[in-house]
Amino acid sequence: MSEEDAAKAIPAVVHMFSGCEDKQTSADVSNVASFQLPDPVGRAGGALTSSLLNVTYADHKDTCRDFSYMEVLEAVRGQLQSKGYTQMPQLSSSRKTNMGDKFTLVPDNFTGTRRAVMIGINYVGHNPGELSGCHNDVFNMLAYIKECHGFEDENITILMDDGNHTEPTSANIMAAYKQLAAETQEGDAVFCHYSGHGCSIKDDDGDEDDGMDEALCPVDYAKAGVLRDDDVFTTLVAPMPKDVLMTVVMDCCHSGTILDLPYTIVGNGEMQEMKLDEGFDFGPLLQLAKMGFEGLKQFHAQGKERRAKRRQRWKNRLGF
Repeated sequence: MSEEDAAKAIPAVVHMFSGCEDKQTSADVSNVASFQLPDPVGRAGGALTSSLLNVTYADHKDTCRDFSYMEVLEAVRGQLQSKGYTQMPQLSSSRKTNMGDKFTLVPDNFTGTRRAVMIGINYVGHNPGELSGCHNDVFNMLAYIKECHGFEDENITILMDDGNHTEPTSANIMAAYKQLAAETQEGDAVFCHYSGHGCSIKDDDGDEDDGMDEALCPVDYAKAGVLRDDDVFTTLVAPMPKDVLMTVVMDCCHSGTILDLPYTIVGNGEMQEMKLDEGFDFGPLLQLAKMGFEGLKQFHAQGKERRAKRRQRWKNRLGF
């Protein structure tokens, strides 16, 4: 996999901040005041969102105007450690990013449109599983991208299970991502934020080295299922045009490779530059991208049907 191969596979420049590695779980912050953050609703927030905003937006000010990507990653790690969290933040990218470059959501000399999709799911009424800080995360991050990076309400889509916004169901999340990719043009800047549950489930198409797919949990996951990394890649990442800078913040468990990006640096205090996953194979992902989301759903449905038939054959053999 070369830089040229990466550019062919993913035309846009995509950066993703995730709250932890695939094997780790993220955490809620019970009181965002300990991070000196605004608190529009409730007293909680996601650990990654709270830490990132305390670095970039403390006291409602653009506090990392001249920070490099490395400085932001290290500062976020320091914030997490100071609050007793063991999760390791990481930055993944579709290109090998110079960690000394200035951190930004909008490139210099920008002339395009700023677009965003913000998702916060508290799973209101779920027992167990209800969270308390994800709506807060969205409101805090929304204020940051508007005040510090010039995003405007007319180009921001918000999904929250608060009764006032579009419900973050599986269908609505994928529709928002699909619309975002369809409307984005070359030269635009895109920001996506997700705060909610994430999970790791058995891979059913053989494209994961560890045999597991990372996934997002929409509010209706019990009925509609989860959104696998394949789903997100096919709908959001692969269709993004070239010359687009897309920054994604995934504040959920098992989020390290949710976008299937080839370059990664973990904020563990040891890595100093992004590393290419030498075993990274875009072949399966590009095949999925060609299938489109509807084809992908059919593929997963066929996989469930095959597994059900295998289970029935074994039951018949064993006399169940």
